Amino acid sequence: MALALETVTENRQSNRTDLSWPISMWLPEANRFFNGKTVNVAKGGVLLSMPMTAPVRPGNIVEINFPRTTSLAKKKGQFARIKAGKVLRVNRDSLTADATICVAVQFEQDSF
Repeated sequence: MALALETVTENRQSNRTDLSWPISMWLPEANRFFNGKTVNVAKGGVLLSMPMTAPVRPGNIVEINFPRTTSLAKKKGQFARIKAGKVLRVNRDSLTADATICVAVQFEQDSF
């Protein structure tokens, strides 16, 4: 009996770090912010946990607001870091478990 092997190609160019941090995502198509949290982050993008009511789709261009602590805001001079990016995929597997969706966003190069 022959076994079929599946090959998965990894497209990431930097390591991910697991991090649960509150964020707000601006979705221009809905003309509003949606609150969520990070699942993991990397230099080139982020995986977000968002409410199932966020009408986000692959291809959407979004802005993500990463709030800073008061001490970090004083050091950096801003209370948030805002990153623009493109939604690569939306995973609805956890929809029935906890009413959330996972949204993978690739940061735009000029948002660094």
